[in-house]
Amino acid sequence: MAFTNGFRSAAKLIGSSESSISKSVSRGFHSTGMKRMGGGHGHDEPYYMHAKHMYNLDRMKHQGLKMSLAVFSAFSIGVAVPIFAVVFQQKKTASG
Repeated sequence: MAFTNGFRSAAKLIGSSESSISKSVSRGFHSTGMKRMGGGHGHDEPYYMHAKHMYNLDRMKHQGLKMSLAVFSAFSIGVAVPIFAVVFQQKKTASG
């Protein structure tokens, strides 16, 4: 009996909350405006570099060091990850 009364009161509560929710909710697509980073053309000069100046590798400071370090890092990751994967898989197979 108490369970039935509790169930009825919960059903009434859910029903009343659904009707109030359905009145306040409207379905549809909406979008907020794009935030501008600054005035004018949508960018702040000190914090944004135009694309035509972005990849001037010949003007990079310490170009030799940075490029050789980048190539070495990419190569090392490309070699180390598969070796680690094979060793890990072999350990799993041997233990199981």
